[in-house]
Amino acid sequence: MKATAELEAEFDPATGRTVLRRLRSMAPLTLLPQRTAGDVALVHLVNSATAPLGGDELALHVRVGPGAHLRLSGVAATLALPGQRGGVSAMAVHAEVAADGRFEHLPEPTVVTARARHHALLTAELDTGASLRTREVLVLGRDGERPGDLTTAMHVTRGETAVLRQELTIGDALLDASPAYLAGRRVLGTEVLVGGDADTVAPASGQWWSLTPLPTGGGLATVLAEDAVTAERELAEAVRHAG
Repeated sequence: MKATAELEAEFDPATGRTVLRRLRSMAPLTLLPQRTAGDVALVHLVNSATAPLGGDELALHVRVGPGAHLRLSGVAATLALPGQRGGVSAMAVHAEVAADGRFEHLPEPTVVTARARHHALLTAELDTGASLRTREVLVLGRDGERPGDLTTAMHVTRGETAVLRQELTIGDALLDASPAYLAGRRVLGTEVLVGGDADTVAPASGQWWSLTPLPTGGGLATVLAEDAVTAERELAEAVRHAG
């Protein structure tokens, strides 16, 4: 299955709110607009079919105009499954955020099931003055099973400057078994904050979480946990330290 969805938000000076200028869904990527909260446009991304399966190629393109504020949230966990023919599944999110725009990308956890082979990529191109908050929670296998193969990457730029280029690979038995890799935990959470108060992040840490300043401004929160609920709670704790 191949599917592409598009979402475009702009600030409307007549109302002082963010409005959706373009919203194009394609199953299984279904975009559901919600009631605007203040100046924030809220949209839910719903999997309207079982996806991603092996062989699926899914893409979401997001554009946030100058001064607009868009929050894109998930409503249920995503299951990466092998499919009948195996093969690699791919999900790519590409976001462009204009000056003084803000984009929050807050999907629900992704569960990488046994025998799945999944690639996830998020790229964000920010203009000067733009802000980004994006979260990723990975559950490595269902209860009692080993995860399949996963490659996940985040590439964030602001203007001509690279803010973050990060890639993680799961599925190598030797690496996964090493206490120096994921410390035996089955849930990994990350959250990236760029722009606004987050550009002056100070380093902080707890028992299983850390907040690291990025060299060009912004912060990266990382959490290891036994379950997704704990991971999201610890991410929230790390983000509070970012101001």
